Amino acid sequence: MTRRQLLRHSAWFGAAVVLTVAGGEVISQVADAQNPAPAVDDPTALRFVQISDSHLGFKGSANSAVEDSFAHAIKQVNALPYRPDFVAHTGDLTHLSTPAQFDQVKQMMSELKTGQVFTVPGEHDSIDDGGQKYRQTFGAGTQGDGWRSFDAGGVHFIALVNTVSLEKLGHLGPDQVEFVRKDVAGLSSDTPIVVFSHVPLFAMYPAWGWGTDDAVQVLSLLRRFASVTCLNGHVHQLFTKTEGNVTFHSATTTAYPLPKPGDGPAPKPLVLPAGKLGDALGIREVAYHKGSQALAIKDVRLA
Repeated sequence: MTRRQLLRHSAWFGAAVVLTVAGGEVISQVADAQNPAPAVDDPTALRFVQISDSHLGFKGSANSAVEDSFAHAIKQVNALPYRPDFVAHTGDLTHLSTPAQFDQVKQMMSELKTGQVFTVPGEHDSIDDGGQKYRQTFGAGTQGDGWRSFDAGGVHFIALVNTVSLEKLGHLGPDQVEFVRKDVAGLSSDTPIVVFSHVPLFAMYPAWGWGTDDAVQVLSLLRRFASVTCLNGHVHQLFTKTEGNVTFHSATTTAYPLPKPGDGPAPKPLVLPAGKLGDALGIREVAYHKGSQALAIKDVRLA
């Protein structure tokens, strides 16, 4: 890694990030006056927001009021200077997958000022029933364990479920791989692809279960596309990795931070000094301009 690349990567942890697609490659840049996000008043722009890991029902010293921080995130989305086309929640909506927690998160997300809300389940959303309660609440329009695809603004979106059959690592399974195979078969190779999942689709840190054991089968189906962006949750921190035509972005959380990979024997909730929690929580804004080959991602802290 060059010094310039090191400085660029280091900046991800303290500033907004803009990603630009140029010639099929996603290039990360710190957002500034020279690299601004797309204009807010552009009527042709596709805009959406990613929220992740709200963990409603969590009770612990790392965040004694996860409902309040989630409500803060919703207000932050509603205060944006544009109306997002949709909001995507990338899993662990609840902490213990109880009917009351699912009802609460659904009621809270109904306050989002957006065209539609999409979700994928996390492992905390399918603790005791293989995700049945999750699908009863959020499964409309999905297939199998809750996967789906849709098109918006020239982008093809695929929402995958890798937490229902997981053991140590996330797992997609043959039915879902076949779904992706058929789903992308008719797409042009210049179609931008965005994939949502809860657990990362790359081996971020397998010792903690931060990876998906059969992700390569899906990623091989996406190899012919010029631009593929995978957005996940689960790890409660910003992390970016590029492999060939695919760029992976782990999102932060609205609940509590987790340690960096390898810091300790297990990923347990981190208790931060007073007043610092909001700096570790946040939402993600994404914009795409059809025809301009520009994809912008901006991570916004709750603080």
